[in-house]
Formats: sequence, structure tokens, C-alpha cells
Amino acid sequence: MSKNIYLYLFVFTALIALYLGMMGNSGISSLEEKLTKSDRRLELLQDSLTQSELNRLELGYFGLANNDDALAYIDPYNLENPVRYISDKLLETNEQAGDNPLVPYQGMDGAFKINKIKVLNHRWIIADFSDGTYWGELLLGYEINEDLSVSFTLLNHLLYSRNR
Repeated sequence: MSKNIYLYLFVFTALIALYLGMMGNSGISSLEEKLTKSDRRLELLQDSLTQSELNRLELGYFGLANNDDALAYIDPYNLENPVRYISDKLLETNEQAGDNPLVPYQGMDGAFKINKIKVLNHRWIIADFSDGTYWGELLLGYEINEDLSVSFTLLNHLLYSRNR
């Protein structure tokens, strides 16, 4: 009788081992599929990150911060962050009451104020202005004076027509 018990235990143990082995193989297959999907996703994310970096570099091409030749003109002024300094000086023109003096239009739904600024190089700035309803763009020339004040000159401008 004890021989039969050991035989039943052996068969039962063999069946459990076979079941666990089969489940383990399917678990490994499932994990391999997940790993493959994760590898593909990681590759796509790395490609996306590389593309984003290339886009960022392309967008920054026309900008003072990435233009060593233009920065060389500004070096004698010892400005820590020339782009921020020039932008701040331009935004100070918004502080007076009414329209910004650099905007050659009268605000229709409020005063025209400069919103966004892109310092292109050591001589030019492109800026966006708006009164809340109407908007336009300015091309400005600028020069840093000996006393670190900044003189702005309007080179060109446009006001977008409002489409209804």
C-alpha cells in the first residue's frame, strides 16, 4: 500500500511540475513580448527626443543666444544675460500709459503693448504687439549705448486684419 501512495505522490508531483513548467514558459513568453514592446517604445521615445532637440536647435538658429559673432559685439558691455537685458529694456517701453511708443498704430480695443520678443542678433529684434483683440508685429533695430541704455528704431511693422 505504501508503494501506491509513493507512486500517486510521484505522479501528482510530476503533474504539478509539468503544469508549473508550462505556465513558466508562457510567463517567459509574455515577459519577452513586454520587453520587446518596451524596447520599441524606448527607441521611439529616443527618436522623438532627438527630433525635438533638432527642432529646438533649428528654432534657436536666429537668436542672439546662439550667435557667437553677434555676442562678440555685446561683450564689451559685460552683460550677464544680454537677451534678457535687451528684452527687459524693450518691455519697459510698455510702462507708460497708452499705446507703446514703438507701435505706430492706435489701439482699438485698448492700448497696444508689446507681448513677445525675439532678439535676432546684435542689431535686430522682432516683436509681437496686441491690444487684446488686434495684433501685429514689429521689426526693430536697437543699439546699446555707452551708459547701457538701449535705443530702439522701428524698421518695419504690420497689423493683421481681423477675420470674421
